[in-house]
Amino acid sequence: MAFKLDGDAAARQPATVGRDVRETVGEVRVNDPRIRCTDINVHYGEKHAIKNISLDVGKGEVLAMIGPSGCGKSTFLRCLNRMNDTVRDCRVTGEILLDGEDINGRHIDVVPLRARVAMVFQKPNPFPKSIYENVAFGPRIHGLCESKSDMDVIVESSLRKANLWDEVKDRLDDVGTGLSGGQQQRLCIARAIAIEPEVILMDEPCSALDPISTAKVEQLIEELRQQYSIVIVTHSMQQAARVSQRTAYFHMGDLIEVSETDRLFIKPRHQLTEDYITGRFG
Repeated sequence: MAFKLDGDAAARQPATVGRDVRETVGEVRVNDPRIRCTDINVHYGEKHAIKNISLDVGKGEVLAMIGPSGCGKSTFLRCLNRMNDTVRDCRVTGEILLDGEDINGRHIDVVPLRARVAMVFQKPNPFPKSIYENVAFGPRIHGLCESKSDMDVIVESSLRKANLWDEVKDRLDDVGTGLSGGQQQRLCIARAIAIEPEVILMDEPCSALDPISTAKVEQLIEELRQQYSIVIVTHSMQQAARVSQRTAYFHMGDLIEVSETDRLFIKPRHQLTEDYITGRFG
């Protein structure tokens, strides 16, 4: 896919960094946010990794985050379900509201939070258990079912939503790690949605997959957004263009631009965005 730029480059914002968040170009706010982030800063020791970022995640949208390696995409993603809590010397400030509730509040238990904001990682990581138990594990520890028949329904429903049921329904007792890479990633997605999240975070979910498996995951993302908000980090601008409704461009810890995806790729409003998507750097 080739990106055809439109508009006058001279009218775009200059390529400066280290700005205040109010100078971010584009639409950081939406009318009906599932998540609202305000003035988020992340430090790893003395390193200032995320700089005063404000950004919403809308209900039923796929928000893609793009940018060069080390720009802060994954760090920001991990803020959304407090995965950065597990990183030594990491300090997060600012406000992150999930359905109006501050997830960084002292009263917040991260276990149910991470059930509401699920995570799919870059490399498929199924448990060394059966396919059935991979999906059943979360609902069991969160007390989402009372009987074996209820669990059977959850497992089948989750595998169907992940477009995996027809491929594994006759071998649910097989170990999940024996599946192909693409099947393993869809199993991990089934495991995530089995706990009934509101948001699914995806950190480069297709980077280790072949094109056919990638296409299946992308089709799945489009189907899942009917029920969930999805935030995806990707190094593939073509993938961002295919699956997302809005795209946010990060650079050196700054949020440079966020716009409707078609607009960002065809008519970027910041020079840094244009430089990145046209391959002048990255």
